[in-house]
Amino acid sequence: MMRTTGWAATAFLLLAGTAQAGDIVLGFATAKTGPYVSLANTNGIAVDLAVAEINAKGGIGGSPVRVVTFDTSGDPKQAALAVRQFAEDDRALAVIGPFSSSEVRVAFPAGERLGIVQMSMSSSAPNLTKGFAYGFRNTRDEGRVIDEVLATLRDKGMPLKVGAIAYATDDVVSKSVGTAVLPGLFAKYGVASAGSVDFQYNAFDLSPQVSKLAQMKPDVVGLGAPPEAAVNLAKEAKRQGLATRFVGGTTIADPDLPRRMDGAGEGMTIGTTFFPNLDDRTKAFAKAFGEKAAAAGIARREPNQQDAASYDIVILFAEAARHAKLTGVPDRLAAERTQLRDALAGLKDVEALEGRIAFGPERDAIKPIYVIEARKGEWALLDTRKAD
Repeated sequence: MMRTTGWAATAFLLLAGTAQAGDIVLGFATAKTGPYVSLANTNGIAVDLAVAEINAKGGIGGSPVRVVTFDTSGDPKQAALAVRQFAEDDRALAVIGPFSSSEVRVAFPAGERLGIVQMSMSSSAPNLTKGFAYGFRNTRDEGRVIDEVLATLRDKGMPLKVGAIAYATDDVVSKSVGTAVLPGLFAKYGVASAGSVDFQYNAFDLSPQVSKLAQMKPDVVGLGAPPEAAVNLAKEAKRQGLATRFVGGTTIADPDLPRRMDGAGEGMTIGTTFFPNLDDRTKAFAKAFGEKAAAAGIARREPNQQDAASYDIVILFAEAARHAKLTGVPDRLAAERTQLRDALAGLKDVEALEGRIAFGPERDAIKPIYVIEARKGEWALLDTRKAD
């Protein structure tokens, strides 16, 4: 566990009425180490960019934003400890994170008891926000994402008669996708299920599983897997001559995935909530992100959807704080945490990096889904599915 104070804020002096407001503190529960590091280790760059942008415009309600960071290592127990430290020791207004679905399952109840907003940038297992007033997710439910992927393939007349499923058993979201989400969606789209195979998410030798998939002769193979497993499956499928379209959701939305597959996985189709080449704003963000990643010596220079979601969480907090007219005065902190919660729930069509964002009744973000396809070592935009 590592805890640091991060990202210096531009100095501003503010008087709110007759009381002086201090910095507005945001907690940042990140997974800079542990099983999610390849997706999470750059989220802080995006947070840094958003905070610098907000502070350059005068902060939130005139108060500078300061971020306090806690590395949970992807551990649910550490995620619960993080929210307690943010709420009680750091007196944070709200929390960016935690990252994973397993962390959210533990951290959201803790945050509810403490009365502090948390907004996850990645967790996508179904129904994680249900019943929580202070728990938000700037993600799309994995079921909805894969639903839009299959709808795109159907609308474009691509083969969907026979399907198979491959999923990791030791990852919460991957297992949910493989055992609940994909079977239901195959039934919805009339895809005849030929069977399934499973594996551990860090398995390297997937030749037995691919051999079974080849015998099923599927048009599509639905994946419930992290990026590393998707790479290994695609490479093994190419080696065995299995010609099929792998489909999945945000669990494998790694910007580098087509390149990492090294010529395998051509046509792999997934859903994501961020596409860096979408417009001028996304391109400018990607450029600034790449420069900071290079300066930090990070190999991956292209932002992923978790990076974009992290950036937008800060933007959403600032927009909600503006609507609620928050002051940053220390003795109003508890009340302003609740005001922030209510303002976030009421946001409509915020013009964010990922597209227009609002929140549904269960506190999940409503935003576009970009269906992308692996082509010649890059992701190409296949379709944009509008938020609803």
